[in-house]
Amino acid sequence: MADTRVSFSPALRLLQLSPGHTPAPAPAPPSSSPTAFSCPSSPSSASSSSSSSSRYSESCSDCPTRRQRRRRPAPRPQPAHDERPSSLSASPRSSSPGGSSASLSSDVPDPAPAPSTPTEKELQVIDTEVALKACQEVLLKVQTQQQDGAIQEEDEERRTDVCDLSPASDRSSWLLRLFQSKLFDASMAVAYLFKSKEPGVQAYIGNRLFGFPPSDVDFYLPQLLSMYVHMDGEVGDAIRPYLVHRCSGSIVFSLLCAWLLGAYSSDMHISAQRHSRGARLRKLILSDQLRPPAATTAAPASPCSSPGASPSPRGHQRSATTCSGLGGALRRTESNPKVEVQEPERLRPQRELVKSLLVIGRRLASLPGKEQKTQRLISELSLLNHKLPARVWLPTSDFQHHVVRIPHTQAAVLNSKDKAPYIIYVEVLECENFETSPVPIRIPETRIHSARSADNLDCNADTTACAGATGGSLSGVHNYDNDDDAWATDDIGQLQVEVQTSSSDNLSQFSLDSLTSVESREMFVAAGDIRRRLSENLAQTPTSFRKDPEDPSAVALKEPWEDKVRRIQETSPYGHLSGWHLLPVIVKCGDDLRQELLAYQVLTQLQAIWRQERVPLWIKPYKILVMSSDSGMIEPVLNAVSLHQVRKQSQLSLLKFFLQEHGSFTTEQFLKAQRNFVQSCAGYSLVCYLLQVKDRHNGNILLDSEGHIIHIDFGFILSSSPRNLGFETSAFKLTDDFVEVMGGLNGDMFVYYKMLMLQGMIAARKHMDKVLHMVEIMQQGSHLACFQGSGTIRGLKERFHMSLTEEQLQLLVERMVDGSVRSITTKLYDSFQYMVNGIM
Repeated sequence: MADTRVSFSPALRLLQLSPGHTPAPAPAPPSSSPTAFSCPSSPSSASSSSSSSSRYSESCSDCPTRRQRRRRPAPRPQPAHDERPSSLSASPRSSSPGGSSASLSSDVPDPAPAPSTPTEKELQVIDTEVALKACQEVLLKVQTQQQDGAIQEEDEERRTDVCDLSPASDRSSWLLRLFQSKLFDASMAVAYLFKSKEPGVQAYIGNRLFGFPPSDVDFYLPQLLSMYVHMDGEVGDAIRPYLVHRCSGSIVFSLLCAWLLGAYSSDMHISAQRHSRGARLRKLILSDQLRPPAATTAAPASPCSSPGASPSPRGHQRSATTCSGLGGALRRTESNPKVEVQEPERLRPQRELVKSLLVIGRRLASLPGKEQKTQRLISELSLLNHKLPARVWLPTSDFQHHVVRIPHTQAAVLNSKDKAPYIIYVEVLECENFETSPVPIRIPETRIHSARSADNLDCNADTTACAGATGGSLSGVHNYDNDDDAWATDDIGQLQVEVQTSSSDNLSQFSLDSLTSVESREMFVAAGDIRRRLSENLAQTPTSFRKDPEDPSAVALKEPWEDKVRRIQETSPYGHLSGWHLLPVIVKCGDDLRQELLAYQVLTQLQAIWRQERVPLWIKPYKILVMSSDSGMIEPVLNAVSLHQVRKQSQLSLLKFFLQEHGSFTTEQFLKAQRNFVQSCAGYSLVCYLLQVKDRHNGNILLDSEGHIIHIDFGFILSSSPRNLGFETSAFKLTDDFVEVMGGLNGDMFVYYKMLMLQGMIAARKHMDKVLHMVEIMQQGSHLACFQGSGTIRGLKERFHMSLTEEQLQLLVERMVDGSVRSITTKLYDSFQYMVNGIM
């Protein structure tokens, strides 16, 4: 019965005997017998047929015996045209002597009584309920036997498949389960996209990129574009749909891809670079063909009012050329390169701003001294500042904004022997969408200064009304070119708001309230406020650096960031507007920042690993924006100066400078700064060991206002070193000054430092693959100095020491710390930098 198939029509209501199974004529019984009914039976054995017949006879006693029915089967006639048969058929796979095929027709029978001797054309009606019940029992038995047989067949097939199963198919099934799990993130997707050689797997992962958050994929954008440029066509075909989709929806992503594609394509031969896949995509992006189909052109800036404010009839409306951005105006300045004539208007302003800033850096490098470079920088930025505001933005920022002004007098040239990197501070106004939001209206600085210099300001005006005049959104601000006193009212309100809000601390305010109140009331002072005041009084006021012509950036970097923002905002014509922000950026020309970008990715990955494993190590990754193979922008580290500047300006050791800045050994501020120093020193010691960071002089190590140290300038990592000498042989830089701040070799904080290093190494090697794959992908087709030799990746993997136990790893950390403290090459390299470059 395992091979018998039975199908039942659900619309079966009346059952009748099929003419094909009408038995041969037999002697008529004494009375008219019921119609014979044929049910399917098992052809496998006679016993099963006999038992089935007996059970059927019990349920349907009026039917004739099966021996009489199966005596002489007749051929099945063709149904008539007006008949609508609904059959229940049994078609066994293998024939047997007793096998038969049954069919039930559901035509309406003749109500006349059946003759005693039935013929092929005469159909006799049986009891519907009895027949249906009998057929259901038989069908249930057949289905049960079919299921049992199918299970046996599946077991046999499974045993056969297990014997013949290849490792590739098993691996594919497990990979599919991994790709569909919640553990599959962007890091694993990029790694499997690089490792897999199967086009189907690569295409699947390319589709999975659409399901990840854009910020997660943007972090691995250098790896994706490097694979797109240097790897085979299957990988590029898997990545291209995602890149095109993101470029069509974001102008920021489009320019970022164009810059990175140009930088990574520079490693190719010039003949192959022009017709490469990356060059074609970059040309497609810069031609502005990848844009939303229903993209709306931004309206020119106009004095649109904010909700609740009416526009002024005296508002000045800027021209479309000025509102669209820098455009052709920047090309008329002296510091601009040649640009393409057919460059799209949507991309032109931002590209012109970036080109202007980079050209300024290249021109500064040709000047001899720091003073000449600083003066030239201020004059160049002053010319550029006349073309702002415009529809441009700072690429290192994370929020939507428009650049409105660059305070040119606050810019400074940084320390560099051959290059001229410089830092600028950019004023921006936050907006909803920089592509569609109106560009802010230009406010002449002369109007503001003349209004603020007035002596007869009415300080008794209504403070609330004046505050409302200065508040509001950007669109409510207008430029009254024909009204000399247009800004005086706003300045009065701003000054009065400042006077109103520039009260003293809470304790003094409580005293003022108690003196002016009609009824006397008690004054309560929290214990936390008293402790805070005592700690502030014990701590020394942070010192300021003196102006140094050879190091003009020292004063700018030492000033607290909050004080700098407040000072620039007070003197800015846009400072009173809502959404005003000050953003710093370092422009660097002549250096390949692709290694810096790779170091930033590794530091960010290690930072996330240590946070996940709850290891209190501290590092500060700063953003890197690669714009070409020799230029880019860097996010500055705020409230931080180099150890060289600390030594040169204070003429003190590192410990004495800590005491000067944070108070004595017992103050809470000093203890907190010491703990920050230890946690950051341990974190960067591991970073320098894993990445083999070289060129660690005191000009490349910063100290912030909270006591952290920050390593910068990762131009020599992995397989590269200054002049390829490999002079720095220690695992990391750990000088006597560092140990002294930690309390000495026997101090508790120094023991804490070694414990943090051990915990950080244990946590890092648990996630070694995340770091290893990130670096390995960037090696593909790259000519960077950090990938010289064939053992770069192997050496990086060995430095994780996966084969060591935790006890052996602890001994390794002890040896590395002891060797770094006693390293002679570290002292010699610092002496070399002092003699050659004057770095203390």
